[in-house]
Amino acid sequence: MIAFAEITLHAPWVHSLKEKRMVVKSLVAKLRNHFNVSAAETGGQDVHQTIVIGIAALAGDTAQADSILDHAIRYLEENTEAEITNVSREIR
Repeated sequence: MIAFAEITLHAPWVHSLKEKRMVVKSLVAKLRNHFNVSAAETGGQDVHQTIVIGIAALAGDTAQADSILDHAIRYLEENTEAEITNVSREIR
């Protein structure tokens, strides 16, 4: 199974693209290291306060894929001050 999630976050304190890049780089590195998933900024690169992160993972079954995405999303909620505004998920 392939699990994919795209998470949109709103970071009102970010006032420059440089500041945003630092936040995104940190979040992506933490997700990669903590969950062994592929993660990258997938949209909104030119918008200061909007962060869109895509996460992809391989799993043996649907339950495991769901669990990986759930844990990664919860980790983002707990480890950043940015507010999650949208989550889209897909498992194939």
